[in-house]
Amino acid sequence: MRIEPGAQAPDFQARSWDGHDHALADFRGQKLWLAFFRYASCPLCNLRVRDIIKRWDELQAKGLSVLAVFQSPAASIAEYVGTQAPPFPLIADPDERLYQLYGLDTSLAGFLSPRNLGRVTQALKAGFKPGRTEGSKTRIPGDFLVDASGRVRDAYYGEVIADHIPFERVEAFIA
Repeated sequence: MRIEPGAQAPDFQARSWDGHDHALADFRGQKLWLAFFRYASCPLCNLRVRDIIKRWDELQAKGLSVLAVFQSPAASIAEYVGTQAPPFPLIADPDERLYQLYGLDTSLAGFLSPRNLGRVTQALKAGFKPGRTEGSKTRIPGDFLVDASGRVRDAYYGEVIADHIPFERVEAFIA
């Protein structure tokens, strides 16, 4: 079931790729961007992580924390996404438990959509090559902006595999 804006964000405990435990409750009192990606070697996901890293100083200066979830085991996250040294936690969720908790879908149409081509081209040009597919191949990403009280203020469910919340919506949330 999808999470609606205004709802309390479902709490969870999970381990990041570098062995640290995280709970949603740890972010109470802060604004949080909870970003759900596909698998760790997904070129589209790695491109988006790079985009977040590029904006990190600005986001952090405005009081935003980021927690990124991947449907890959920790070793794969270290091998792929971890090489970018993101300054925010990367959660390993190979059982896709958190994806279910937040109502994220899979979609063959979203996987095959021509709307993905532009971002795929950008990712490949940036040097992000596909690797092992782990978890649901047709997973569609999602993003949740959670306020300091733990309420979801924006729930963004992508329509295709290249679809993430626009940065303008994140900036409006932290303004």
